[in-house]
Amino acid sequence: MRALFDSPEPRRVSPGEYPVWDRALALLNRDLAVTIPEQEPLQLLALPSYDADGLENVYVALANGEWHGNYLYQESADDFASALALVADAAQETVTERLWQAWPLCAEHGLGMHPRDADG
Repeated sequence: MRALFDSPEPRRVSPGEYPVWDRALALLNRDLAVTIPEQEPLQLLALPSYDADGLENVYVALANGEWHGNYLYQESADDFASALALVADAAQETVTERLWQAWPLCAEHGLGMHPRDADG
């Protein structure tokens, strides 16, 4: 039984619910497996929104269900480039804050990189 003000439990997002985010996360998990091989794949978790719109907020989480940072904006699911940038940013936030390590690292400089849109 839950108390009135308990936070709801997150639920794992089923494959196919958000196909564009699934595709973006699959690319990121491929990179994660190469750069941090001991880390299990990231996953999408959903929580009910606090807004009255009835939608869920979706987060990028570690395999154990921990996440950090902002949720994915629904509008990004319309465009793969936007979705990839947003999912990559959320994944980086979760990995960096929960594992306490920069990811991904620049091969040349050994410093953390950040996703951004680039022309072409």
